[in-house]
Amino acid sequence: MEQPEDKKQGHKNDHRHRRPHRDRDHGGDRPSKPADRGEGGRNKRHASGDDDVDSARRRQDKVTKHGKDWGKDRGDKRETVNKEKPNFETSGKLTEDTNTFRGVVIKYNEPPEARKPKRRWRLYIFKGTDSLPFLPMHRQSAYLIGRDRRVADIPVDHPSCSKQHAVFQYRLVDYKRPDGSMGRRVAPYIIDLNSANGTYVNNVMVEPQRYVELFEKDVVKFGFSSRDYVLLHDTSDANQRLDEETAA
Repeated sequence: MEQPEDKKQGHKNDHRHRRPHRDRDHGGDRPSKPADRGEGGRNKRHASGDDDVDSARRRQDKVTKHGKDWGKDRGDKRETVNKEKPNFETSGKLTEDTNTFRGVVIKYNEPPEARKPKRRWRLYIFKGTDSLPFLPMHRQSAYLIGRDRRVADIPVDHPSCSKQHAVFQYRLVDYKRPDGSMGRRVAPYIIDLNSANGTYVNNVMVEPQRYVELFEKDVVKFGFSSRDYVLLHDTSDANQRLDEETAA
């Protein structure tokens, strides 16, 4: 059945009257659009800030993690080195650092009284009846004699000689003048370094590790070599005082 016209109109009017009422009811609790945008913007900014903090924390955690890993790696290396077993064998480092030449440890150290001579001493070499060029012996305070050419100042190639056989050493020593007064002079000495076959002065074997003073025209031999080393100088007895020195 069709409804009366007045009822239809009444429904329309009720609808118009109810709409504002419904809007008022919902509008009282609903925030305005600008407020929604402002609050939403703040919420977005807060969310973005939280994301930044989380990202920074994650980056920090990565750096910390890698840093710990690096520290562990270095610690592992140090740990490996520290775990190396100690070696109590003789290393020879003290001697090597203080008295090494061309990688060879020298068996001899010069004494505190070592000096260079003022007199021009020479060693004249004779092999049987043949004479060889002389060796000037005034340019340094000591000369190492032996088969090891890496360190020897005077090489001797005979197989009976040791690699480091003996040392020709100048020393500043006290002496007594003819008038009875005391003086000091630089004198030549020979010392055997515990060689296998010895050092000889005028055909007499010298005691190892002991200084033996040499004089003009003394003959020195090493091992079983046939070479004779004769000690001479180029000055006369009148100029002997040139070799004297006062105590420093």
